[in-house]
Amino acid sequence: MTRAAAEARGRRAERRAAWWLRLHGWRILGERLRVPTGEVDLIARRGRTLAFVEVKWRDRVEDLDFAIDAWRLRRVAAAAEILAPRFARADDAIRIDVMLLAPRRLPRHLVHVWQPLE
Repeated sequence: MTRAAAEARGRRAERRAAWWLRLHGWRILGERLRVPTGEVDLIARRGRTLAFVEVKWRDRVEDLDFAIDAWRLRRVAAAAEILAPRFARADDAIRIDVMLLAPRRLPRHLVHVWQPLE
């Protein structure tokens, strides 16, 4: 798959994930936000919860279990730390979620998947 095709597939997956979140009461605040430390695919809010969402698409549902790893989550967390002051309110619960998508399957929304080591 070419880089351009992979990019287009990723954008389609992010649009699907955004619609899924909207259908479940989330408001999308940002898409594809890049900062020097990484990128956040979606930023969503529902009530007092602010979620930084990593979206992954795989052609085979079996591959979804291996689509996300600690390295990718650290990059999302680093980007979220920079972006949070721009989107968060004082009383927000902030978390990092993952949306996993595959053909002919409903999206799988994994909540609060990253907890930084103290």
